[in-house]
Amino acid sequence: MSELITLENLKPFSKSKHKEKRVGRGHGSGHGKTSCRGHKGQKARKSPDIAPWFEGGQTPLIRRVPKRGFKNPFKIEYKIINIKDLVKKFQPNEVVDHNSLKERGAFKG
Repeated sequence: MSELITLENLKPFSKSKHKEKRVGRGHGSGHGKTSCRGHKGQKARKSPDIAPWFEGGQTPLIRRVPKRGFKNPFKIEYKIINIKDLVKKFQPNEVVDHNSLKERGAFKG
């Protein structure tokens, strides 16, 4: 009979959890000496205070993009139509869709 799963008996699937990498515990461990950081360099130091937007000396993205205006390619344009205009142009049980609105001249352009 299967046991009911509750918070007390929850456990991860087998082989889904990995052993934690213990660095800086001697060269016999395979993660000693430089503690998986490599030699020298900015990220090998004690506290690499690198901002998330730092691009390694390359001109940052914010300085590369043009600063005047922006055309959003995903912009959705809406046509505003008043209810009173719909009442004038359509019968009560008629279907109102883009094509029928265009045929009756409900919006410009």
